[in-house]
Amino acid sequence: MSIAFLDTAAVQRALPFGVAMDALDAALRADVDPELDGPRLFSDAPGGEFLVMPAQGAEFSGLKALTLAPGNPARGLEKVQGLYLLFASDTLAPVAVLEGACLTAIRTPAVTISAVRALAAIAPAGAELPAAPRILVFGASVQALSHIRAALVAFPTARFEIVGRRPERVAALIQELRDDPASASLEVTDRTGDADAAVGEADIIICATSASTPLFDGRLVQDHAIVAATGTHGLDLREVDDHLVNRSDLVVEGRGSAERENGNLATAWSAADWRERPPANLRDLALGRMTRAAGRPALYTGVGMSWEDLVCATAAYAAYLHSSK
Repeated sequence: MSIAFLDTAAVQRALPFGVAMDALDAALRADVDPELDGPRLFSDAPGGEFLVMPAQGAEFSGLKALTLAPGNPARGLEKVQGLYLLFASDTLAPVAVLEGACLTAIRTPAVTISAVRALAAIAPAGAELPAAPRILVFGASVQALSHIRAALVAFPTARFEIVGRRPERVAALIQELRDDPASASLEVTDRTGDADAAVGEADIIICATSASTPLFDGRLVQDHAIVAATGTHGLDLREVDDHLVNRSDLVVEGRGSAERENGNLATAWSAADWRERPPANLRDLALGRMTRAAGRPALYTGVGMSWEDLVCATAAYAAYLHSSK
């Protein structure tokens, strides 16, 4: 039995952000329904936890197995590590193993920016994004960096601003962007010292943190702005406040996953709200079933779902096979 192995470099070559975003959009327009996705499975591990994410598809099925070690960054190690196992659905034979942390680092911003791109496309008259949108990123981790790189695919003329808790991490992120030929000329500014003003000026706000409390006052967000909060999972963790949730046009990855795990919505949305006024999910957005109202920001919030990894792993494997011919 021949099983392909895609290490970090191979995954990055096979799955640039544009390819991942287009694959996700195509899957949502075809046969992927986020509401049919299985729940993620968490289990204790020494110094952290295991995360197992199974998903089924017509051609391929998969299983992502990750470890989350919160203490690792202080030791100079990665917080998220793991593997993705891809199987042929008709035989359940394994066909590929992919490095899982890299897949996650591509998948998460690809989902986020796909949603932001779609929300921008349905902006009401007078609320369109400017030609060079101002994008504010909260966070200075790998995910923050990856979200900036993914956003450049959808918004190549954007200007970026960063807010982070640790000045040295923000400086390192900006330097890494400047050292990369693909983003060397990118305009990037540290706005940590005047975050409130930055929120009030931003056209797009991306939250990629591990925060447990809201990062900013949602009343500061401009009416035409798009906010994406995707850095946390768990009902006791959140990046945005109820002010923003209540004044925004809302879209979630999947309604079931959001009700179970999304702390950004835990206090603003009751059980009755989920039944009586369910928000749009990503499939609704992709199929044009969502509209935006004038005078209201748009908010996308997600926690990560198994179908997204399967779509991205399948796209990476297809590109790997094509390049191997």
